[in-house]
Amino acid sequence: MTTATNAKTSRNIIFLVIVAALGYFVDIYDLLVFAIVRIPSLKALGITDKDMITNDGHFIMNMQMFGLLLGGILWGIMGDRIGRIKVLFGSILLYSIANFANGFIGSINLSFLNIDIVHTYGIIRFIAGVGLAGELGAGITLVTETLSKEKRGYGTMIVAFIGLFGAAAAYFVSQYGWQKAYIIGGILGVLLLLLRLGTFESGMYKNVEKTNVSRGNFFMLFTDFGRFKKYLYCILIGAPLWYVVGILVTNSPEFGVALGSKTTLSAGEGIYYTYLGIAIGDIFAGMLSQIIKSRKITMVVFLLLSLISVACYLNAKGLDSKQFIWLCFFMGCSVGYWATFVTIAAEQFGTNIRATVATTAPNFVRGSLIPITFAFDAFKAHYGMITSGYIMMAILTVIALFSLSQLKETFGKDLDYLEIS
Repeated sequence: MTTATNAKTSRNIIFLVIVAALGYFVDIYDLLVFAIVRIPSLKALGITDKDMITNDGHFIMNMQMFGLLLGGILWGIMGDRIGRIKVLFGSILLYSIANFANGFIGSINLSFLNIDIVHTYGIIRFIAGVGLAGELGAGITLVTETLSKEKRGYGTMIVAFIGLFGAAAAYFVSQYGWQKAYIIGGILGVLLLLLRLGTFESGMYKNVEKTNVSRGNFFMLFTDFGRFKKYLYCILIGAPLWYVVGILVTNSPEFGVALGSKTTLSAGEGIYYTYLGIAIGDIFAGMLSQIIKSRKITMVVFLLLSLISVACYLNAKGLDSKQFIWLCFFMGCSVGYWATFVTIAAEQFGTNIRATVATTAPNFVRGSLIPITFAFDAFKAHYGMITSGYIMMAILTVIALFSLSQLKETFGKDLDYLEIS
Protein backbone atom coordinates (compact mmCIF):
# COMPACT_ATOMS: atom_id res chain seq x y z
CA MET A 1 0.00 0.00 0.00
CA THR A 2 1.45 3.39 -1.03
CA THR A 3 2.03 6.34 1.29
CA ALA A 4 -0.67 8.30 -0.57
CA THR A 5 -3.15 5.46 -0.07
CA ASN A 6 -2.30 5.26 3.65
CA ALA A 7 -2.78 9.01 3.99
CA LYS A 8 -6.16 8.84 2.23
CA THR A 9 -7.27 5.95 4.44
CA SER A 10 -6.24 7.87 7.57
CA ARG A 11 -8.16 10.95 6.39
CA ASN A 12 -11.24 8.82 5.72
CA ILE A 13 -11.07 7.28 9.19
CA ILE A 14 -10.63 10.69 10.84
CA PHE A 15 -13.60 12.03 8.87
CA LEU A 16 -15.67 9.02 9.93
CA VAL A 17 -14.89 9.61 13.62
CA ILE A 18 -15.67 13.34 13.32
CA VAL A 19 -18.99 12.71 11.56
CA ALA A 20 -19.89 10.02 14.14
CA ALA A 21 -19.09 12.53 16.89
CA LEU A 22 -21.23 15.24 15.27
CA GLY A 23 -24.00 12.68 14.84
CA TYR A 24 -23.92 11.92 18.55
CA PHE A 25 -23.88 15.70 19.20
CA VAL A 26 -27.20 16.06 17.37
CA ASP A 27 -28.49 12.84 18.98
CA ILE A 28 -27.89 14.16 22.50
CA TYR A 29 -29.28 17.57 21.59
CA ASP A 30 -32.55 16.07 20.38
CA LEU A 31 -32.68 13.44 23.11
CA LEU A 32 -32.52 15.97 25.94
CA VAL A 33 -34.33 18.95 24.45
CA PHE A 34 -37.66 17.90 25.98
CA ALA A 35 -36.15 17.49 29.45
CA ILE A 36 -34.77 21.02 29.12
CA VAL A 37 -37.94 22.69 27.76
CA ARG A 38 -40.42 20.48 29.64
CA ILE A 39 -41.84 23.19 31.91
CA PRO A 40 -41.94 26.18 29.51
CA SER A 41 -43.34 24.12 26.62
CA LEU A 42 -46.14 22.59 28.73
CA LYS A 43 -47.01 25.99 30.23
CA ALA A 44 -47.16 27.46 26.73
CA LEU A 45 -49.65 24.74 25.81
CA GLY A 46 -51.91 25.78 28.68
CA ILE A 47 -50.78 23.34 31.38
CA THR A 48 -49.99 25.35 34.49
CA ASP A 49 -50.76 23.07 37.44
CA LYS A 50 -47.50 21.87 39.02
CA ASP A 51 -48.68 18.29 39.53
CA MET A 52 -49.97 18.12 35.94
CA ILE A 53 -46.65 19.44 34.63
CA THR A 54 -44.85 16.68 36.53
CA ASN A 55 -47.29 13.91 35.54
CA ASP A 56 -47.64 15.01 31.91
CA GLY A 57 -43.89 15.49 31.71
CA HIS A 58 -43.33 11.93 32.92
CA PHE A 59 -45.85 10.64 30.35
CA ILE A 60 -44.18 12.46 27.45
CA MET A 61 -40.69 11.41 28.57
CA ASN A 62 -41.84 7.79 28.90
CA MET A 63 -43.30 7.94 25.37
CA GLN A 64 -39.92 9.10 24.08
CA MET A 65 -38.17 6.34 26.00
CA PHE A 66 -40.63 3.74 24.68
CA GLY A 67 -39.79 4.97 21.18
CA LEU A 68 -36.11 4.48 21.97
CA LEU A 69 -36.80 0.90 23.04
CA LEU A 70 -38.65 -0.02 19.87
CA GLY A 71 -36.34 2.01 17.65
CA GLY A 72 -33.30 0.37 19.22
CA ILE A 73 -34.55 -3.05 18.13
CA LEU A 74 -35.63 -1.83 14.68
CA TRP A 75 -32.44 0.07 13.78
CA GLY A 76 -30.16 -2.48 15.43
CA ILE A 77 -31.54 -5.33 13.31
CA MET A 78 -31.44 -3.20 10.17
CA GLY A 79 -27.88 -2.12 10.94
CA ASP A 80 -26.72 -5.73 10.74
CA ARG A 81 -28.96 -6.64 7.80
CA ILE A 82 -28.69 -3.68 5.41
CA GLY A 83 -25.66 -1.84 6.77
CA ARG A 84 -24.66 0.73 9.38
CA ILE A 85 -24.66 3.70 6.94
CA LYS A 86 -28.25 3.18 5.74
CA VAL A 87 -29.46 3.05 9.33
CA LEU A 88 -27.80 6.38 10.05
CA PHE A 89 -29.59 8.03 7.12
CA GLY A 90 -33.00 6.62 8.06
CA SER A 91 -32.78 7.42 11.76
CA ILE A 92 -31.55 10.98 11.24
CA LEU A 93 -34.32 11.73 8.75
CA LEU A 94 -37.02 10.43 11.10
CA TYR A 95 -35.98 12.35 14.22
CA SER A 96 -35.40 15.52 12.21
CA ILE A 97 -39.00 15.43 10.93
CA ALA A 98 -40.25 14.77 14.48
CA ASN A 99 -38.35 17.75 15.87
CA PHE A 100 -39.78 20.07 13.23
CA ALA A 101 -43.24 18.79 14.21
CA ASN A 102 -42.56 19.43 17.90
CA GLY A 103 -41.61 23.00 17.07
CA PHE A 104 -45.13 23.52 15.74
CA ILE A 105 -46.94 21.36 18.31
CA GLY A 106 -49.33 24.19 19.20
CA SER A 107 -50.65 24.20 15.62
CA ILE A 108 -51.14 20.43 15.37
CA ASN A 109 -54.73 19.51 16.17
CA LEU A 110 -55.67 15.84 16.49
CA SER A 111 -58.91 16.48 18.40
CA PHE A 112 -60.86 14.83 15.55
CA LEU A 113 -59.14 11.62 16.67
CA ASN A 114 -59.99 12.42 20.29
CA ILE A 115 -56.31 13.03 21.02
CA ASP A 116 -55.51 16.03 23.23
CA ILE A 117 -52.42 18.22 22.99
CA VAL A 118 -50.45 16.35 25.67
CA HIS A 119 -50.95 12.99 23.96
CA THR A 120 -50.11 14.58 20.61
CA TYR A 121 -46.89 15.87 22.18
CA GLY A 122 -46.19 12.37 23.47
CA ILE A 123 -46.82 10.72 20.09
CA ILE A 124 -44.38 13.05 18.35
CA ARG A 125 -41.72 12.48 21.04
CA PHE A 126 -42.32 8.74 20.56
CA ILE A 127 -41.55 9.12 16.83
CA ALA A 128 -38.48 11.20 17.70
CA GLY A 129 -37.39 8.46 20.11
CA VAL A 130 -37.66 5.81 17.40
CA GLY A 131 -35.44 7.93 15.14
CA LEU A 132 -32.92 8.80 17.84
CA ALA A 133 -32.43 5.14 18.69
CA GLY A 134 -30.33 4.44 15.60
CA GLU A 135 -27.65 7.12 15.80
CA LEU A 136 -25.30 6.13 18.62
CA GLY A 137 -25.20 2.36 18.11
CA ALA A 138 -24.54 2.55 14.38
CA GLY A 139 -21.90 5.25 14.87
CA ILE A 140 -20.06 3.40 17.63
CA THR A 141 -20.21 0.15 15.64
CA LEU A 142 -18.64 1.88 12.61
CA VAL A 143 -15.86 3.37 14.73
CA THR A 144 -15.03 0.17 16.64
CA GLU A 145 -14.96 -1.88 13.44
CA THR A 146 -12.88 0.63 11.48
CA LEU A 147 -10.17 1.65 13.95
CA SER A 148 -7.44 -0.72 15.13
CA LYS A 149 -8.08 -2.62 18.35
CA GLU A 150 -5.40 -0.53 20.09
CA LYS A 151 -6.96 2.80 19.10
CA ARG A 152 -10.69 2.18 18.99
CA GLY A 153 -11.02 3.28 22.62
CA TYR A 154 -9.72 6.71 21.64
CA GLY A 155 -12.19 6.84 18.74
CA THR A 156 -15.24 6.15 20.90
CA MET A 157 -13.90 8.58 23.51
CA ILE A 158 -13.79 11.37 20.90
CA VAL A 159 -17.30 10.50 19.71
CA ALA A 160 -18.67 10.73 23.24
CA PHE A 161 -16.71 13.85 24.20
CA ILE A 162 -17.87 15.93 21.23
CA GLY A 163 -21.32 14.40 21.19
CA LEU A 164 -22.19 15.13 24.79
CA PHE A 165 -21.79 18.85 24.21
CA GLY A 166 -25.09 18.54 22.36
CA ALA A 167 -26.69 18.93 25.79
CA ALA A 168 -24.93 22.27 26.22
CA ALA A 169 -26.13 23.37 22.79
CA ALA A 170 -29.71 22.37 23.60
CA TYR A 171 -29.60 24.37 26.84
CA PHE A 172 -28.22 27.51 25.20
CA VAL A 173 -30.62 27.37 22.25
CA SER A 174 -33.57 26.82 24.60
CA GLN A 175 -32.90 30.24 26.12
CA TYR A 176 -34.28 31.72 22.89
CA GLY A 177 -37.53 29.78 23.12
CA TRP A 178 -38.63 26.15 23.33
CA GLN A 179 -40.06 26.13 19.79
CA LYS A 180 -36.78 27.39 18.31
CA ALA A 181 -34.95 24.67 20.24
CA TYR A 182 -36.96 21.98 18.47
CA ILE A 183 -36.76 23.59 15.02
CA ILE A 184 -32.99 24.05 15.25
CA GLY A 185 -32.72 20.39 16.27
CA GLY A 186 -34.46 19.48 13.02
CA ILE A 187 -32.14 21.74 11.02
CA LEU A 188 -29.06 20.19 12.63
CA GLY A 189 -30.34 16.76 11.60
CA VAL A 190 -30.68 17.83 7.97
CA LEU A 191 -27.14 19.25 7.98
CA LEU A 192 -25.89 15.98 9.46
CA LEU A 193 -27.53 14.06 6.63
CA LEU A 194 -25.42 16.01 4.15
CA LEU A 195 -22.23 15.19 6.08
CA ARG A 196 -23.14 11.50 6.16
CA LEU A 197 -22.89 11.39 2.36
CA GLY A 198 -19.09 11.31 2.68
CA THR A 199 -18.88 8.35 5.09
CA PHE A 200 -18.15 4.73 4.18
CA GLU A 201 -19.32 1.32 5.32
CA SER A 202 -17.38 -0.88 7.75
CA GLY A 203 -14.95 -3.31 6.11
CA MET A 204 -15.88 -6.02 8.61
CA TYR A 205 -19.54 -5.65 7.71
CA LYS A 206 -18.78 -5.80 3.97
CA ASN A 207 -16.96 -9.10 4.51
CA VAL A 208 -19.86 -10.56 6.51
CA GLU A 209 -22.34 -9.30 3.90
CA LYS A 210 -20.73 -11.65 1.37
CA THR A 211 -21.40 -14.72 3.51
CA ASN A 212 -24.59 -16.66 4.23
CA VAL A 213 -24.34 -16.21 7.99
CA SER A 214 -27.46 -14.94 9.79
CA ARG A 215 -27.21 -11.14 10.30
CA GLY A 216 -29.22 -8.94 12.64
CA ASN A 217 -31.04 -11.88 14.19
CA PHE A 218 -32.28 -10.25 17.39
CA PHE A 219 -33.55 -13.59 18.70
CA MET A 220 -29.99 -14.96 18.72
CA LEU A 221 -29.56 -12.94 21.90
CA PHE A 222 -32.26 -15.03 23.58
CA THR A 223 -31.87 -18.52 22.13
CA ASP A 224 -28.57 -19.10 23.95
CA PHE A 225 -28.73 -18.53 27.72
CA GLY A 226 -25.07 -17.56 28.02
CA ARG A 227 -25.43 -15.00 25.23
CA PHE A 228 -28.64 -13.66 26.77
CA LYS A 229 -27.03 -13.20 30.18
CA LYS A 230 -24.12 -11.36 28.61
CA TYR A 231 -26.50 -9.06 26.76
CA LEU A 232 -28.56 -8.39 29.89
CA TYR A 233 -25.43 -7.59 31.91
CA CYS A 234 -24.31 -5.12 29.22
CA ILE A 235 -27.58 -3.23 29.68
CA LEU A 236 -27.59 -3.26 33.47
CA ILE A 237 -24.12 -1.75 33.87
CA GLY A 238 -25.38 1.48 32.28
CA ALA A 239 -28.62 1.94 34.24
CA PRO A 240 -27.20 4.15 37.07
CA LEU A 241 -26.11 6.79 34.54
CA TRP A 242 -29.56 7.26 33.11
CA TYR A 243 -31.12 7.31 36.59
CA VAL A 244 -28.89 10.24 37.50
CA VAL A 245 -29.85 12.17 34.36
CA GLY A 246 -33.47 11.08 33.99
CA ILE A 247 -34.58 11.26 37.64
CA LEU A 248 -32.16 13.15 39.87
CA VAL A 249 -31.35 15.99 37.48
CA THR A 250 -34.48 16.17 35.30
CA ASN A 251 -36.61 16.36 38.47
CA SER A 252 -34.24 18.76 40.22
CA PRO A 253 -36.96 21.40 40.83
CA GLU A 254 -38.85 18.82 42.89
CA PHE A 255 -35.68 17.60 44.62
CA GLY A 256 -34.82 21.21 45.40
CA VAL A 257 -38.09 21.62 47.29
CA ALA A 258 -37.46 18.40 49.23
CA LEU A 259 -33.94 19.59 50.12
CA GLY A 260 -35.17 23.00 51.19
CA SER A 261 -33.37 24.81 48.40
CA LYS A 262 -33.13 28.57 48.81
CA THR A 263 -34.00 29.04 45.14
CA THR A 264 -35.95 27.16 42.48
CA LEU A 265 -33.53 24.76 40.79
CA SER A 266 -33.45 24.72 36.99
CA ALA A 267 -33.60 21.29 35.33
CA GLY A 268 -32.25 22.77 32.08
CA GLU A 269 -29.27 24.28 33.83
CA GLY A 270 -28.72 21.06 35.75
CA ILE A 271 -28.74 18.99 32.55
CA TYR A 272 -26.29 21.39 30.92
CA TYR A 273 -23.73 21.08 33.73
CA THR A 274 -24.34 17.36 34.17
CA TYR A 275 -23.54 16.71 30.53
CA LEU A 276 -20.57 19.02 30.66
CA GLY A 277 -19.34 16.75 33.46
CA ILE A 278 -20.19 13.61 31.49
CA ALA A 279 -18.16 14.88 28.52
CA ILE A 280 -15.15 15.48 30.75
CA GLY A 281 -15.71 12.21 32.59
CA ASP A 282 -15.79 10.36 29.28
CA ILE A 283 -12.32 11.68 28.47
CA PHE A 284 -10.93 10.48 31.78
CA ALA A 285 -12.74 7.13 31.50
CA GLY A 286 -11.41 6.61 27.98
CA MET A 287 -7.88 7.62 28.94
CA LEU A 288 -7.94 5.49 32.10
CA SER A 289 -9.08 2.40 30.19
CA GLN A 290 -6.31 2.93 27.62
CA ILE A 291 -3.63 3.46 30.31
CA ILE A 292 -4.56 0.51 32.56
CA LYS A 293 -5.79 -1.54 29.56
CA SER A 294 -9.00 -2.50 31.32
CA ARG A 295 -12.53 -1.32 30.65
CA LYS A 296 -13.92 -3.29 33.61
CA ILE A 297 -11.72 -1.66 36.25
CA THR A 298 -12.53 1.73 34.75
CA MET A 299 -16.24 1.01 35.10
CA VAL A 300 -15.84 -0.05 38.74
CA VAL A 301 -14.04 3.20 39.58
CA PHE A 302 -16.75 5.33 37.98
CA LEU A 303 -19.68 3.36 39.43
CA LEU A 304 -18.33 3.81 42.96
CA LEU A 305 -17.59 7.47 42.31
CA SER A 306 -21.15 8.00 41.04
CA LEU A 307 -22.52 6.50 44.25
CA ILE A 308 -20.54 9.04 46.27
CA SER A 309 -21.62 11.96 44.07
CA VAL A 310 -25.32 11.09 44.36
CA ALA A 311 -24.98 10.83 48.16
CA CYS A 312 -23.50 14.35 48.17
CA TYR A 313 -26.41 15.64 46.08
CA LEU A 314 -29.13 14.03 48.20
CA ASN A 315 -27.49 15.28 51.40
CA ALA A 316 -27.17 18.91 50.26
CA LYS A 317 -29.75 20.47 52.59
CA GLY A 318 -30.65 24.05 51.74
CA LEU A 319 -28.48 24.13 48.64
CA ASP A 320 -28.51 27.18 46.40
CA SER A 321 -28.20 27.43 42.60
CA LYS A 322 -24.41 27.65 42.65
CA GLN A 323 -24.03 24.54 44.82
CA PHE A 324 -26.54 22.75 42.60
CA ILE A 325 -24.49 23.51 39.50
CA TRP A 326 -21.31 22.11 41.05
CA LEU A 327 -23.11 19.01 42.30
CA CYS A 328 -24.56 18.36 38.83
CA PHE A 329 -21.10 18.77 37.34
CA PHE A 330 -19.66 16.33 39.90
CA MET A 331 -22.41 13.79 39.25
CA GLY A 332 -21.86 14.20 35.51
CA CYS A 333 -18.12 13.52 35.81
CA SER A 334 -18.79 10.46 37.95
CA VAL A 335 -21.19 8.92 35.42
CA GLY A 336 -18.98 9.81 32.47
CA TYR A 337 -18.59 6.19 31.42
CA TRP A 338 -21.18 6.20 28.60
CA ALA A 339 -18.66 5.70 25.79
CA THR A 340 -16.88 2.99 27.80
CA PHE A 341 -20.17 1.23 28.46
CA VAL A 342 -21.24 1.28 24.79
CA THR A 343 -17.78 0.13 23.71
CA ILE A 344 -17.94 -2.80 26.14
CA ALA A 345 -21.32 -3.82 24.68
CA ALA A 346 -20.05 -3.57 21.08
CA GLU A 347 -16.92 -5.60 21.89
CA GLN A 348 -18.82 -8.45 23.55
CA PHE A 349 -20.48 -9.75 20.36
CA GLY A 350 -19.65 -10.83 16.81
CA THR A 351 -19.89 -8.70 13.67
CA ASN A 352 -23.18 -10.23 12.49
CA ILE A 353 -25.11 -8.95 15.55
CA ARG A 354 -22.77 -6.20 16.77
CA ALA A 355 -24.90 -3.31 15.48
CA THR A 356 -27.97 -4.96 16.98
CA VAL A 357 -26.31 -5.05 20.40
CA ALA A 358 -24.57 -1.65 20.17
CA THR A 359 -27.87 -0.02 19.15
CA THR A 360 -30.30 -1.83 21.44
CA ALA A 361 -28.17 -1.90 24.62
CA PRO A 362 -27.83 1.91 25.09
CA ASN A 363 -31.45 2.41 24.10
CA PHE A 364 -32.61 -0.23 26.55
CA VAL A 365 -30.59 1.63 29.17
CA ARG A 366 -32.40 4.84 28.19
CA GLY A 367 -35.67 2.92 28.11
CA SER A 368 -34.95 1.53 31.58
CA LEU A 369 -35.99 4.97 32.78
CA ILE A 370 -39.59 3.76 32.44
CA PRO A 371 -39.39 1.00 35.12
CA ILE A 372 -36.95 3.14 37.12
CA THR A 373 -39.49 5.98 37.17
CA PHE A 374 -42.28 3.64 38.26
CA ALA A 375 -40.08 2.14 41.00
CA PHE A 376 -38.94 5.57 42.15
CA ASP A 377 -42.53 6.84 42.30
CA ALA A 378 -43.55 3.76 44.29
CA PHE A 379 -40.74 4.32 46.80
CA LYS A 380 -41.52 8.05 46.89
CA ALA A 381 -45.11 7.38 47.96
CA HIS A 382 -43.81 5.65 51.09
CA TYR A 383 -40.42 7.21 51.83
CA GLY A 384 -40.37 10.63 50.17
CA MET A 385 -38.10 12.09 47.48
CA ILE A 386 -34.73 11.98 49.26
CA THR A 387 -34.86 8.51 50.82
CA SER A 388 -36.21 7.09 47.56
CA GLY A 389 -33.30 8.72 45.75
CA TYR A 390 -30.84 6.86 47.98
CA ILE A 391 -32.68 3.54 47.67
CA MET A 392 -32.83 3.57 43.87
CA MET A 393 -29.19 4.56 43.43
CA ALA A 394 -28.03 1.85 45.85
CA ILE A 395 -30.09 -0.83 44.09
CA LEU A 396 -28.95 0.17 40.60
CA THR A 397 -25.28 0.39 41.61
CA VAL A 398 -25.25 -3.05 43.23
CA ILE A 399 -26.91 -4.55 40.15
CA ALA A 400 -24.43 -2.79 37.84
CA LEU A 401 -21.39 -3.96 39.82
CA PHE A 402 -22.62 -7.56 39.86
CA SER A 403 -23.36 -7.45 36.12
CA LEU A 404 -19.91 -6.05 35.40
CA SER A 405 -18.29 -8.87 37.38
CA GLN A 406 -19.96 -11.39 35.04
CA LEU A 407 -18.58 -9.85 31.82
CA LYS A 408 -15.18 -10.62 30.30
CA GLU A 409 -12.54 -7.96 29.75
CA THR A 410 -12.66 -6.76 26.12
CA PHE A 411 -9.77 -4.30 25.89
CA GLY A 412 -7.68 -5.14 22.80
CA LYS A 413 -10.08 -7.91 21.75
CA ASP A 414 -10.11 -8.87 18.05
CA LEU A 415 -13.60 -8.02 16.76
CA ASP A 416 -13.40 -9.83 13.41
CA TYR A 417 -15.50 -12.87 14.35
CA LEU A 418 -19.09 -14.11 14.06
CA GLU A 419 -21.81 -15.30 16.40
CA ILE A 420 -23.06 -18.73 15.37
CA SER A 421 -26.67 -19.56 16.18
